[in-house]
Formats: sequence, structure tokens, C-alpha cells
Amino acid sequence: MGTRRAPAAARAAAAVGAALALLTGCGSAGELVSAGRTPSAVEPSRLWPELPAASAAPYDYGEGETARIPGIRVPGGDVRALDPVAVVRAGLKARPDRDSGTDELPAKTVAQLAGCPGKSGTCPVLAPYFRDLTGDGRDELVLGITLPDRQLAVRVYMPDRGGLTRIMSTSDAVISVQIAGRDLIMRAPSAITGYEYRTAWTWDERQQAMLPARDEILRMPRRRIPASPSAVLPSAAPSASPSAAPPAPSAASPSDSPSAFPSASPSASAPGIATGQR
Repeated sequence: MGTRRAPAAARAAAAVGAALALLTGCGSAGELVSAGRTPSAVEPSRLWPELPAASAAPYDYGEGETARIPGIRVPGGDVRALDPVAVVRAGLKARPDRDSGTDELPAKTVAQLAGCPGKSGTCPVLAPYFRDLTGDGRDELVLGITLPDRQLAVRVYMPDRGGLTRIMSTSDAVISVQIAGRDLIMRAPSAITGYEYRTAWTWDERQQAMLPARDEILRMPRRRIPASPSAVLPSAAPSASPSAAPPAPSAASPSDSPSAFPSASPSASAPGIATGQR
């Protein structure tokens, strides 16, 4: 004898009854609660629409500027085999695609390069880091160069057609530099006590360069606000050999960071960069 199926109307009524039974049986546990009225969307209002559009950027700090590094070969695209000091020296002769001046080094720093490698604290080129920031499966070379007045130059180099191309060059009085995912994040002090600037540089496929995709000013947690306004950067160390592992960075715990940026995760290839702590 075949199984008889209930009529569609009866099945629908039974389903509704079961749903009501589940809702009433649970009582207040898991019950849906209204979040209130949803605010109406308001379109942006343009102020002073009669003003002409800007014709030039107000300030150029090197975003989007690239340069082929002369005389540097990268066999197999492995930047770990490169001498960081040799890369920086060769970069002094590079011709950027546009001249922002951000890739230039002060005369004092150039003079210090002549003594590399040397005793600890005499060479301005810090230990290198390696991370795939472009997403092409190959590591980029990330270098820090200490400058006078506690400034730091940060540069990123990409293996390109058997050679090397600089895809980022900037400098600032930084608190720290970190790598989170494929973002290179720079923290810099603000003139407002208790606040700091935070900029995330990200690879842009169209521009073929690292761009400051996010730039913001953030309030620091009270426990991390420095008692003294003086920033401390580490002493410059002689260039590490390509096989040597970089020193472990001093990074704040995730709970210490108010930024919306993701925390840097440890990695054997690039554990993150910490250039100083206020």
C-alpha cells in the first residue's frame, strides 16, 4: 500500500504551526528584538560647488613613485640573496619615474654608507625584512635607513624582470613600522598629545607601486601614551647577511592597538617590523 501525502494546504498549515510552536516554546531565549528605527540615508551635501577643481596635489610625499635600481641583478627573483647596503648605494644612482625628492638621502647618511659594514651603530641600513607585498608569490625586500634627527627612510623593492625596482620610498619620524597581511603600516607621532598618525601603504596593481591607501589620526590608549615626548629609535646596525634572520621585533599586543588595521602576524619570512617604541 502506497504512502499517502497530505494535501499542500495541510502541509503549509502544519509548517506554520511548527514555527509558531518553536517561537513560543523558546520564550525570551533567542527571541528577536527590535534594534529600533533604521536612520534614513542622507546623501552628501557639496559645499561651495562653485569652487574650481584642484589642478595639482598640495603635497608630494612620494606616493606612486618608482625607480629601476641600476646594476642590481636578482637571479631567480630571490631578493634574499641581495646585499642591502649594495642596494641602497645603487639606489643613489637610480632615476625615478618622477622626482619627488623623497628617495634622496642626506649627505651625512651617504657618508655613513661608506663605512658599511662597520661597528654597531655606524651603518644606517637596518636589518632587512622579506614579505610578499604585491601578491605575486615572490618576496619583496623591505629596508629601513636611519636618518638624522631620528627620521627613518622606509623603502620597498620588488624583483622585476631579473632586476630590482623600488616601489615605495618615504621617510618620517616614526614610532614603529609593521607588516600586517600585505599592508606596510607606519605609525608617526602627532602634534596633539595622546594621538598618532597611522598610514597603511598597499600595493596598487594599476599604478604598479605601493600607495598610502589609508591615512588617519588615532587616539592612543592611555597606558601607551608616553610620559616623555622624546621618541626613541634603535641604533643602526650593520647589514645582516642574507641568511641571517632579522631580530625579533618588539610589537604591542593586539589589545594595545586602537587601529582598525589588522595586527601583524608572525611569519618566518617577515615577522613584522618594529623600528622603535615611544
